[in-house]
Amino acid sequence: MVHPAGPRRLCVALAVLCLTACATTPEDEPWQRSGTPVTSTAPASPATPAPVVVDPVPEVTPPPPAAPVYTDLFERIRAGFSLADPDRTAIDTQLAWYARNPEYLERTFSRAELYMHHIVSEVERRGMPLELALLPVIESAFEPYAYSSARASGLWQFIPGTGTRFGMPQNWWYDGRRDVLESTRAALDYLQFLHDEFDGDWLLAIAGYNCGEGCVARAVRDNLAVGRPTDFWSLRLPPETRAYVPKLLAMKRLVQTPDTYGIAFSAIPNEPYFVRVDLDSQIDLKLAAELAGLRPEELFELNPAFHRWATPPQGPFHLLLPLDAADPFRQNLAQLTPDERLRVVHHVVQRGETLATIARRYDSQPLTIRMLNDLGNGPLVAGTDLRVPSGSTVLPDKVLRAAERFDGGARRQTRRPTLHVVRRGESIWTIARRNNMDPKTLMRMNNMRPGDKLPAGKRLVVSQKAAPKSGAAPAAGKAAGA
Repeated sequence: MVHPAGPRRLCVALAVLCLTACATTPEDEPWQRSGTPVTSTAPASPATPAPVVVDPVPEVTPPPPAAPVYTDLFERIRAGFSLADPDRTAIDTQLAWYARNPEYLERTFSRAELYMHHIVSEVERRGMPLELALLPVIESAFEPYAYSSARASGLWQFIPGTGTRFGMPQNWWYDGRRDVLESTRAALDYLQFLHDEFDGDWLLAIAGYNCGEGCVARAVRDNLAVGRPTDFWSLRLPPETRAYVPKLLAMKRLVQTPDTYGIAFSAIPNEPYFVRVDLDSQIDLKLAAELAGLRPEELFELNPAFHRWATPPQGPFHLLLPLDAADPFRQNLAQLTPDERLRVVHHVVQRGETLATIARRYDSQPLTIRMLNDLGNGPLVAGTDLRVPSGSTVLPDKVLRAAERFDGGARRQTRRPTLHVVRRGESIWTIARRNNMDPKTLMRMNNMRPGDKLPAGKRLVVSQKAAPKSGAAPAAGKAAGA
């Protein structure tokens, strides 16, 4: 007779045997069911294999997509466009003007080739819409010496007050509003400020760049007071500003798909054109051009903030040079003494001498000697050691005009210009020398050309004391009747 508990014990025993068999089935080992390494703790026996540790399979992270490589800077600009392109007649009107003037665009972007890579890189670095890199087209047609009737100057057209507000010095030697690096920094600082001021609305920020944040803020308040929308297209703004934003959007559309409008832009290499070279003292800019193997005009196109014959004595101590000119410049510069860099001679003031007599002796100008030596307005003291430029200080016409416009931040003069009545036998050269002027300057002030007759009795302007005239540089901002 079998005990009733016998079958239960048998079942349990069979179950244990079955579980033991299952535990040694290879395909059900725990390390095969998960990625966690597991070490077997079963008793070792001759028939049992050694414990196996399996490392987890590492997860493979796919590499990030490679950044696109652009050979043409226009391709890079297009990829960074982010402003909306609304269907507006005002944009179409400006676009039509650009499309009818392809030679104007070609000249503008030919100048832009020097500066555009730096501007695009700075806009990208700040995460701003790349449409903003086209603003100098609207402001100055990429002419760094552009000067407006409102006394705005440079690629980004800063007026004196706003230039000072954003940290750009303006003095006898240097105008930061024309400095390529500084004006770009200041323009983007201002645009970012306006963007934040108008709650992230880029069109209002661009409008504010043209007419000032106060003007746009008043227009916004006026619309809010009567329950009207406050987007750019709904505001009552000055006519110039109402055309300004459409000009930029039209230029964006043109650059985006030039073929649509029968325009072809010459490619701009997507690489830096210039490099900054630091200095430790003043340098004669014509000499700097010689050391770099450049024409003076080429050097001034990259360094338009300097409007005298040399860099300022108090800095900034750097020049922008084409990439391939930087190393020869550094090597040649290292061989010169500070006085050789300035092409100066030392003159000890004798009793009775004046700045005018010293300037005539060295074919210089009294004010140049005064500023170079940081002299006050008093008379010279005998025995003073003066540094006097020994080379020619004649500069390219653009630079001379820029220097003439500088008024030191003072009020505009209202006195009449000084005139000279030509006497028999006088020439432009003798009149210019008598008045400590360059003959080219004298001819330009009197709208004369080489070879023009100079009859006795003719009146010549020899000292322009009136308010400086505004420049006549073309600007895309004048397109389409704006």
